[in-house]
Amino acid sequence: MATATDQPNPQPSSDEAKDEGLTFGAVLGATIGNMLEFYDFVTYSFFATQIGHAFFPTKSEFASLLLSLATFGAGFVTRPIGAIVIGLYSDRAGRRPAMILSFAMMGIAILVLALTPSYDAIGVAAPIVVILARLTQGFSLGGEVGPTTAYLMEAASARHRGLAVSFQPASQQIAATAGALVGEILSLTMTSDALDAYGWRIAFLLGAATLPFGLWLRRTLPETLHRTETPSIQVQNAQAAKTLRGNTRLLGLGLVILASGTIITYVTQYMTTYAQHTLHVDAPLAFATTVVSNGIGIAAAFLGGWLADRLGRWPIMVWPQIAALLLTYPIFLWVVESRNSAALLGGLGLLALIGSIPYSAFYVALVEGLPKGIRGGAFATIYAVAIAIFGGTAQLVVAWLTEVTGNALAPAWYLLLATAAGLGAMIFMPETAPSKLAASGKR
Repeated sequence: MATATDQPNPQPSSDEAKDEGLTFGAVLGATIGNMLEFYDFVTYSFFATQIGHAFFPTKSEFASLLLSLATFGAGFVTRPIGAIVIGLYSDRAGRRPAMILSFAMMGIAILVLALTPSYDAIGVAAPIVVILARLTQGFSLGGEVGPTTAYLMEAASARHRGLAVSFQPASQQIAATAGALVGEILSLTMTSDALDAYGWRIAFLLGAATLPFGLWLRRTLPETLHRTETPSIQVQNAQAAKTLRGNTRLLGLGLVILASGTIITYVTQYMTTYAQHTLHVDAPLAFATTVVSNGIGIAAAFLGGWLADRLGRWPIMVWPQIAALLLTYPIFLWVVESRNSAALLGGLGLLALIGSIPYSAFYVALVEGLPKGIRGGAFATIYAVAIAIFGGTAQLVVAWLTEVTGNALAPAWYLLLATAAGLGAMIFMPETAPSKLAASGKR
């Protein structure tokens, strides 16, 4: 396998030196922004009703909730803008300054949301401030994932890139689980009046408490933008123009796969509401379903990255995705017909395991396949577009399909469509693992 030791470079650039540099602190520093993003997502979803009461009081409870959810959705609008601006900044100035900028903006926006007085205290200024905070947060989040994913790949050794990049999707599951647990603990230990008054603010402040630590971690990270990469990747990139136009096919495939993964992720997070509202199961089992699925998703993300380093990117994308396509409908049929813990925990847990494995391999394949000069901005942009279009609508589509059809299997239909689209794009993704390229002579 070709490694960085094959390069004439006066600086230490061996696989071993890179491995020493990619410490737990470096991984945490790179992914802490992604964690804060998903923690905020779950926390806002959990306390949407209380946020509506605080900033959008109306005579209608439903109208208040809709205004709260619309404010949450406003953050999706500015994601593509942030992806372009901060992503391009990372390709010019470096990954570290871009990550510091996005995390600082994100943390400040969450603090503003948590500390803004209610509508009763300052009137119409309250919802205006909250909406501006959400727009700012969306901008910062849009520019978060591209630079951090690029950083994880560039900081790791060639033989450990898959595992390193798998911390990106795994961090999403970790944060979503933490957010669900915080929400559950607060709801169990506080009265409804206390949650309305200040309990939801505690949840956001717990997330914002990571701001000083995260900024310190990111300031200590070594820069990776100008590191020399393995010859196999360099030659492969030299065969295509180092521009967006020269990588249109790869970016198009990546957009479809990211849309597929976004739908799967957001529908999975909807399972607590689905289990209670549609299947009418008890709340503890409904919450346990999401916690178990998230926990399994964490392990599956790491497993996918580990396997991608050993077997290549393409087979770990394609074969588990085929299994997910074949198992989705039978598992949902089992869940709907039985509505018991074995189906909800075991069946949906199995689906989370199989369905999460391919995306770690995909993440590393996409950042490896993109030229370094456009890697951060291009990845961030297509990720933000996929999230803005499909993440912001996934749960709404599932809820609407279930309501208009009266069929509890509606989520399975949407998941099948997303999984099939992702599989089709994965089949055409190139193999980018350095060991596979070296073995095939593409060096």
